[in-house]
Amino acid sequence: MQIYLDSCATTAPHPEVVKLVQEIMKDNWGNPSSLHFWGERSAMVLEKARFSVASLLNADSGDNIIFTSGGTEADNLAIFGTVYNYSQPQHIIISSVEHSAIASPVTMLEKQGWQVTRLPVNREGRVNPDDLRKSLRDNTVLVSIIYGQSEVGTIQPITELADITKTHSKALFHTDAVQIMGRYEVDVSALKIDLLSLSGHKFYGMQGAGALYIREGIELQPLIGGGGQELGLRSGTQALCAIAALGLASQLAQKDLESESLRLRELRDYFIDLVEQECPYLQLTGDRYYRLPHHASFIINHPHREITGRKMVRDLNLAGIGISAGSACSSGKSLPSPTLLAMGYSETEALRGIRISCDRTTTKEDLEWVVMVINQLMSR
Repeated sequence: MQIYLDSCATTAPHPEVVKLVQEIMKDNWGNPSSLHFWGERSAMVLEKARFSVASLLNADSGDNIIFTSGGTEADNLAIFGTVYNYSQPQHIIISSVEHSAIASPVTMLEKQGWQVTRLPVNREGRVNPDDLRKSLRDNTVLVSIIYGQSEVGTIQPITELADITKTHSKALFHTDAVQIMGRYEVDVSALKIDLLSLSGHKFYGMQGAGALYIREGIELQPLIGGGGQELGLRSGTQALCAIAALGLASQLAQKDLESESLRLRELRDYFIDLVEQECPYLQLTGDRYYRLPHHASFIINHPHREITGRKMVRDLNLAGIGISAGSACSSGKSLPSPTLLAMGYSETEALRGIRISCDRTTTKEDLEWVVMVINQLMSR
């Protein structure tokens, strides 16, 4: 028996996505930039996907969507594309629980003289909007706050944070929405968001394609020079199969968003309640209610056993269960999770995080089995 519970890392492509990709590889392999029949046919596939992504976001048009290789590149384009507009270092605000695709580029800029404010979070991993208001400066040019935190699942008050940014400054507001897309309604027309990153393989698309939403009138500088594809912001021949997969995944997500989000929330809450009853040594991390619908995360605090998150991942893998650890790994060495440290956990606790994330195939029986296996492992 095998149970996959790591959809925050990646999801299996939807069967309809697999079918579409096979058809495109067979029949639509032309370069979308070519002017002949083969190129025009591929260009139609590309633009259909663009409008599908725009529709999922309720964006004004497909012109707001720039395709990238994934969420990391979209995040980097948002950050560097903004700061390259300035000849001198300015001020950036991020949260202290950003994904490394945001945290690492910002650290690079900090070493080049950029001023960086990292907003603190509470024990649940949530930013206080008042801290953002107090941190805005005259030279703040970008605020980037993750929408749904991948490690502990906490959803940030993005509506309020974006409103504060636009009301009290001229800064652009960006959000990394990689984990939330396809599972939670996002309406960029209603939100005061300038830039938003997403990735297809997180919601049953294909690895290798993501997108950056750019509000009309926002100017970014390109990171890659070349043939001028994607409005000149992302040169290089587009990965047509992966982009088409992203487009179809967006259509499928939009179709089932309400029902699937409700189903995942019910599974999540059922699992958290079950863990609280059966596994008291697993301590919930992240906000209990402002949480990604498919996400549960815990610290292992067993009174008689010291076990890291990575050890739990390896043990469950041997039992045919796939989850992930909350701690990062560098050169084979376990390191305390920066996210858990920012939330006030000790270094020892920050090595003991685990994450369980459901997908469209997960059942209550799967979750019950996982709890039973964890108890068996901990009793050995």
